[in-house]
Amino acid sequence: MKVSLFKIGLVMVILGMIWVSIIFNETEKTHDSILLKQLNSIEVKLEFSDKGIGYYKLYMPEFLGEEVFVQVLDTNDNVIQEKKVHTKMSVEYFDFSENGIHTVKVTNISKNPIDLQIEFGNTNSQKMLLPGIMILVGSLGLMITSYMKIKNYKIEQPEENIS
Repeated sequence: MKVSLFKIGLVMVILGMIWVSIIFNETEKTHDSILLKQLNSIEVKLEFSDKGIGYYKLYMPEFLGEEVFVQVLDTNDNVIQEKKVHTKMSVEYFDFSENGIHTVKVTNISKNPIDLQIEFGNTNSQKMLLPGIMILVGSLGLMITSYMKIKNYKIEQPEENIS
């Protein structure tokens, strides 16, 4: 079996993607579901360590144009990020630099109750450096191989003076 740069690149990309998904799946995260009434809030807390990138995912299964206001708070209740969300699903990322319990606070600012699902966690982005490099090298291998094949590809053109 002949091993080409294309096959090596493809295997590296696939293995890197699997590695990243395993790392992301093993992160600390918390889930919560609630029926949030008008002007009510919910707080979801999680302890983060070191520095990194956190995330929250909001999902409203029966979305009818409602709007919620989201705040991410650090250990001292300082606002790290705030945003109005008016889509069925929203995923946002934020940087954190302190150890301790961080909070995501969601407030229903629409007139109707909202069925809401929240996921809050750490991305473990520091552990994704090696698989990211693996994906990059594999992608470069795929692009170089594709370029070399396309570079020598010629399309025949019809003659201009056909009568």
